[in-house]
Amino acid sequence: MPLSRSLSMSSLSGLPLWEEESLPVEDLYLFEIAWEVTNKVGGIYTVIQTKAKITVDEWGENYFMMGPYYEHNFKTQVEQCDPPSAAIKIAMDSLKNSGCQLTDQLQDKPNVIAHFHEWQAGAGLVLSRSRKIPMATIFTTHATLLGRYLCAGNVDFYNNLDKFNIDREAGERQIYHRYCLERAAVHCAHVFTTVSQITAVEANHMLHRQPDVVTPNGLNVKKFSAVHEFQNLHSTNKAKIQEFVRGHFYGHLDFNLEKTLFFFIAGRYEFSNKGADVFLESLSRLNYLLRVHKSDVTVVVFFIMPAKTNNFNVESLKGQAVRKQLWDTAHAVKEKFGKRLYEALLKGEIPDMNKILDRDDFTIMKRALFATQRHTLPPVTTHNMLDDSTDPILTNVRRIGLFNNRNDRVKIVFHPEFLSSTSPLLPMDYEEFVRGCHLGVFPSYYEPWGYTPGECTVMGIPSVTTNLSGFGCFMEEHVSDPSAYGIYIVDRRFRSADESCNQLTQFMFSFCQQSRRQRIIQRNRTERLSDLLDWRYLGRFYIHARRLALSRAFPDTFKMDTFVPPPVSTTQGFRYPRPQSVPPSPSASIHSTPHHSDEEDEEPYDEDEEAERDRQNIKAPFTLGAVPPGKKKQPGEYGN
Repeated sequence: MPLSRSLSMSSLSGLPLWEEESLPVEDLYLFEIAWEVTNKVGGIYTVIQTKAKITVDEWGENYFMMGPYYEHNFKTQVEQCDPPSAAIKIAMDSLKNSGCQLTDQLQDKPNVIAHFHEWQAGAGLVLSRSRKIPMATIFTTHATLLGRYLCAGNVDFYNNLDKFNIDREAGERQIYHRYCLERAAVHCAHVFTTVSQITAVEANHMLHRQPDVVTPNGLNVKKFSAVHEFQNLHSTNKAKIQEFVRGHFYGHLDFNLEKTLFFFIAGRYEFSNKGADVFLESLSRLNYLLRVHKSDVTVVVFFIMPAKTNNFNVESLKGQAVRKQLWDTAHAVKEKFGKRLYEALLKGEIPDMNKILDRDDFTIMKRALFATQRHTLPPVTTHNMLDDSTDPILTNVRRIGLFNNRNDRVKIVFHPEFLSSTSPLLPMDYEEFVRGCHLGVFPSYYEPWGYTPGECTVMGIPSVTTNLSGFGCFMEEHVSDPSAYGIYIVDRRFRSADESCNQLTQFMFSFCQQSRRQRIIQRNRTERLSDLLDWRYLGRFYIHARRLALSRAFPDTFKMDTFVPPPVSTTQGFRYPRPQSVPPSPSASIHSTPHHSDEEDEEPYDEDEEAERDRQNIKAPFTLGAVPPGKKKQPGEYGN
């Protein structure tokens, strides 16, 4: 089932023209209602938090967010203030005193737009429409409720979308009441939106309504922006990860850390939905390829997925203690050595190297070496798992036999807890950790958008995604050769699981073959895609949705021609071209000799010239053009 072209970034200049350049926000109120307002559960929290700034810039004090009240979140994420207007104060007093009587109190006041996210907030939308409250409503589903449940059960979801008995499936999973609430909210809303074209296809089958607008998820790119510093940040944070690896693999550290690559997968522990099953199988095949080709590259793979644990693994803690002890020992001996060398040179003597260290120094070093001896393999997991025997990741690790043996070129570290800078094992925040890694791997089967590869992109870290994720579809549509920009897209829609595993394995193996210089150039390209994901651009789809809702709720006051097409010249497709310099992987530039150095790889590359070319390509489509007189819409040209 091929996807139709969405109203997306490539046709951004094709957004319907509005009679006014901007909405009269001083006469409007915008309410955004979601369960994840100041309440982090998943990706919706990131959507609302990162979008808040551009929305406030547009709406000022007429923008309000509503969510559940949790004392801790209230104290740490928001500031208490007085209502900015009398109408809002009256409404808030009514809410406190006698429930939701917002309607009566806001009558004859400015028009209201209410934007509801997900089924948890759907009850408010349904009640608002049933009570004929005069306000424009928008409902956004970030993933259909039933879709999540079906995919969690390892169902062949996308090939059977038109075959499911929706009511029966919801009833068997005991979510029929929630499903009905979600579907009612979808059909009651003036405007229905979803976050990606792949989710639009799903929603059309699951909820029986085609979304009016696709609103891709963005990021506050300025938060991650490091201009030319992101390469230095990568180096700094990579050193921190290397320190952890030194401790975790003590006694088995027979691989070169300078030729070690760090891959990771992170997110909710949904083993199949997040593609951890495909990832593990591909790692087994990658390990085989690296060993067969006698590669000197080692890959350390981190699984950052929270699971049930009861404490840190003792062996993991011991490893970090041993590493620190070795560091302290080396530092003490270095200080003593340096002092004696300094004193000898002051006397004009060349010190006898056999005497500059005494017997005690050698004893200390021998004790430190003895402490590094290990009779067990480095642990796969950093914590004690409560369900060790049934845990999906550990079960599959046993199946593929990646136990961190010396001869394995792929090592696995399962960190079943979100990262924190206060951790005694890996004291890094998630952002620092991502910047220190070389590749993020997210081969998801069910991913309505996928913030993790997006966050990698804005931090200049290449990533693997799939054509079943909203992010992957978005990049396929807007980048001519995504892999050249460090976005590897695995085909999980039209290929079998085995073929997808082989494709992912080849992506990772090609990445391992890159020289250090090629990886640096690729990170530069990846980071330049940041503007594609900035809310400054993607926020326009929310603006369009609000305008459309107003035109449907108050057609006499707000008029909008939704069928006016832009000039053909501005909608031919916004496509990043393939870079003309160094190829993204060695496969396109194999040397004639089996061994070559990085210095030999001297193909011309001008970073500033390439960056300027990309900036020109990204600017052009965001100019709204006038419609030529007499221009007619071609059939299917602007399908949503």
